[in-house]
Amino acid sequence: MAAPKKGRRSPGGQGRPGRVLVLILIAMVALTAGMFASGRTTPRLGIDLAGGTSFTLEAKNEPGKPNAINQTNMNTAVGIIERRVNGLGVSEAEVQTQGENHIIVNIPKGTNAKQAREQVGTTAKLGFRPVLTIADAAAPAPNPSPSSSASDKDGKDGKNGDKSKDDKTKPSGSPSASASASASASTAPKGRAVSDALKADGTPSPNATASLKDGAKDDKAKDDKSKDKDAKKDPTPSPADIAALQKKLEALDCTTKEGMAAASKAAASALPTDTIVACKRDGSAKEILGPVAVEGTGVTDADAVFDSQQGKGWIVQLKFDSSGSKKFADITGQLATKAPPQNQFAIVLDGSVVSDPSVSTSIAGGQAEISGGFTQESARDLANVLSYGALPLSFDVVTEQTVTAALGGEQLRAGLLAGAIGLILVIIYLVAYYRGLALVALASLLCSAILTYTIMVLLGEAIQFALNLPAVCGAIVAIGITADSFIVYFERIRDEIREGRTLRPAVERGWPRARRTILVSDFVSFLAAAVLFIVTVGKVQGFAFTLGLTTLLDVVVVFFFTKPLMTLLARRKFFASGHPWSGLDPKRLGARPPLRARRRPSAPVDPKEA
Repeated sequence: MAAPKKGRRSPGGQGRPGRVLVLILIAMVALTAGMFASGRTTPRLGIDLAGGTSFTLEAKNEPGKPNAINQTNMNTAVGIIERRVNGLGVSEAEVQTQGENHIIVNIPKGTNAKQAREQVGTTAKLGFRPVLTIADAAAPAPNPSPSSSASDKDGKDGKNGDKSKDDKTKPSGSPSASASASASASTAPKGRAVSDALKADGTPSPNATASLKDGAKDDKAKDDKSKDKDAKKDPTPSPADIAALQKKLEALDCTTKEGMAAASKAAASALPTDTIVACKRDGSAKEILGPVAVEGTGVTDADAVFDSQQGKGWIVQLKFDSSGSKKFADITGQLATKAPPQNQFAIVLDGSVVSDPSVSTSIAGGQAEISGGFTQESARDLANVLSYGALPLSFDVVTEQTVTAALGGEQLRAGLLAGAIGLILVIIYLVAYYRGLALVALASLLCSAILTYTIMVLLGEAIQFALNLPAVCGAIVAIGITADSFIVYFERIRDEIREGRTLRPAVERGWPRARRTILVSDFVSFLAAAVLFIVTVGKVQGFAFTLGLTTLLDVVVVFFFTKPLMTLLARRKFFASGHPWSGLDPKRLGARPPLRARRRPSAPVDPKEA
């Protein structure tokens, strides 16, 4: 094999700039096509640009609980408030902690501010309610019928139904609870007729004021001179109550976010003594639930732990105070004697059923566990829900700021105007100082703008990234950062030309030096943006995120667009010959004589030979 000639540049010295340019152009086309395919061609705007309402909530300790404000409780509160706000149909709300005892809630325009304030400013309501019947969310509830033929049609024999059929209403993975405990999230079974379920159950009517534990046994209630004395002695709901509950269950829509939000709102506004209809949080079922048997405040502690000894996997352990322990023992004792699904109790948070474990025995002692089919995430979520029900925290709305869409539009126009002015000044400077090289800089700025815009639009759909005013400021600052990278490279090329080199060697020799400077400069900018994003909250994070994104794109554009483009243009006569308008005129730059034009000094002549 012949040895390579000395002084010959390796084939990869200048690379294949055409292929690199084609690669980044394909990426730009793909991002643009993805933007149009998503159905959104404009970035998602934040509350300060699109308008909306911003709340600042301050956490307060309840009497006797001085250390309740901690990071765990605050994060749990953020999750609860976020679900509440999303229940209003708001998918772009921002809920995050600020400092040790504040929560910031930003809600875009189109949301009832008064309703949102009521939702975010109240403490979560948690309660344990007995399950009367369960129906599949996608199917209508069975219709009650006084005739036996209708019952037979449903596969039941008699008023209480065939027991074997009732047993099928409980799925194999149904949750359960006991003294050692067991429970899980179950798949919703199809419920029996509402009339059968309520008549078989000894639950007080919605108008009764007695708690569930007294409903079935209070045959000797004292005469309180009330007209509904007979209703208390007879726990079976009246036909009118049964018909009303049947209609509510049939009308309940648990298959859409809007329907579930409406159901949760109605159930949350009901009294603890009311019988309600509610949806499971995952939308798999709808249920009729009896009055609250145990308030959530009766729970003193709840933890998600992994049981490796008995092989139960992830379980949730909970403890009750003395009052809650007695009530829980009473209700579980009653439910344990019933057939599915009436042996289940629902854990209801803000009107939604979080879990509905079944009970096989009375649970006394103030301790229980829920197990069966939990993942680590779902177990922790349920433990947080149970803890938050007893969380001695309340929130006060300390500030409320409303930003109108008109004001947001003015801010956006002002920001865009500032960006346009800055861009025009940069262009004027580039044209006046670099002349023909300004075309390279402008093409690179256009490439960076396309990449930044399309990525911001796509991130708005993917991670709900919203462009706020500080983020616009970050994009404006990025113009200077990007232009600075071009200037560094151009000056390195011009320095090489001043040394007497032609353009093509100058482009290649100037690149390694410029590359190091650009990478160091962009690394410092990105590091500052990352630190700012981590240590700040709220709108400042928008500035940091945009600055970091545009800094990364600056590296991509310089490496995959500016450098290959300069390599191609160096082969063109206009730039290679140093045209006065190219920005690379050797005379204008004060270049030395070309290195290749220098003559070596001739060897001295020996006088003897002369």
